[in-house]
Formats: sequence, structure tokens, C-alpha cells
Amino acid sequence: MSRHFTRLLEIAAVFGAALIIIVVGLPFAGDNFMAKQLVIWVANVAMILIIALGLKRRGEGWSHFGVRRIENGLLLVGASLLAFVFAIAAFVVGSIIMANITGIPESADMNSYEFLSGNLPMLFVALSGIFIASSFGEEFVYRGFLTTRIAEMMGGHKRAWIWAVVISSLAFGLAHYSWGPMGIVQTTFMGAALAIAWIRAKRNLWVVIIAHAYMDVILMVQMYLA
Repeated sequence: MSRHFTRLLEIAAVFGAALIIIVVGLPFAGDNFMAKQLVIWVANVAMILIIALGLKRRGEGWSHFGVRRIENGLLLVGASLLAFVFAIAAFVVGSIIMANITGIPESADMNSYEFLSGNLPMLFVALSGIFIASSFGEEFVYRGFLTTRIAEMMGGHKRAWIWAVVISSLAFGLAHYSWGPMGIVQTTFMGAALAIAWIRAKRNLWVVIIAHAYMDVILMVQMYLA
């Protein structure tokens, strides 16, 4: 069995498992927002575990996808702030493009986050889950794993990495389908910016994990203060 085919199977197993968990779990969650978030959290953790098993089977370490020992904390923070600004700028560009195509959408319905309003203990609980499933999970899965595996399948040259960034960013955007067309485009642009920042940072995944965490903290604190 060729290496390219086994990598393709690995990608299919990772995302197939997440899809099964979501398709089976969401009907049981019903309209319960917390239950829905738990299903997404379980799906993301399942992807991480399958990827970890694949690394072990291949004899590769987590550093293969950029999870390395932190050596210079100050430099890491500076790089993550630059990545954060770049990602936000890309998100805004995506918003402007879609606003010119479809018009400015109505404000998003944030009623599902009312449980966070003024609830400090719940804020910390929500942030803990988001750091695992979103900040670390999404960067590890989409930037570290998917982008790397696609580039490897396409030969690992410069053009392969460009296509890998495009494809993984589109996958990242489509994963946010529940946000609607605007959200898909916004997160696709943001994903591309994070992927470029990751590659420019010599594929140090902590740079984009921390940048993603900044965005998650800002969103959750807004909900807490609302």
C-alpha cells in the first residue's frame, strides 16, 4: 500500500470519525446548546486521538506537526500576536468580500451564550473546553495534521504546500457551515492566514494555537460581559 494512499486513509479516518460523532450525537443534543457543544468537543478530541495513534504507528512524534518544546516564551508571544493580527485582518477581508456579494447580514443571534453572562465559573469552564477543542484542537487538526499530510501527498515541494494551505483552509471554512455562507468565507480566510503564519514560523504550531486562543478569549469575555 503506497504512502500516499495510507495518508489519504488516515485523513478519511480522522474526519470520518468526527462526522459520525456529530451526525449521531447532535440529534440527541436537541436544542440544548451545552449538549451540542459537548458533541463538537467529543468529535474534536476523537480526531486528536486518531491522529496521535497515526503518529505512534508511523514512529513520528508530535513535533512532526509542529507541537514542539517551547524554548523562547517572549519570542513565541510576539509571533503569536502577529499571527493573531494577520488572522483578524484576513477575517475582516472575508467579511468585506461577502458583504459586497450578499449584503451585510443581520447581527448574529447570541442568545445561546446567555448562560455565560455574568457567570465567572461558567466562563472558566467554557474557556477550558474551548482551549482543548478549538484553540489546540482546530490548529492541531487543520494546520498541523491536514496541511502537512496534504503537502506530503503532493510531494512536499513549495507548490504542494500552497495547495495544502488552500485545501485545508477550505476544509476549515466548511467545518463552520453552521455559521452560514458569510461564516464559511470568513473562517476560510482566517484559516489561510493562520496556515501561512504557521509556515512562516517554521511550522511551530504553538504560534497559531496561542493566536487562536486570543480570539477565543475575546469572544468568550464579550459573552461574559454582555
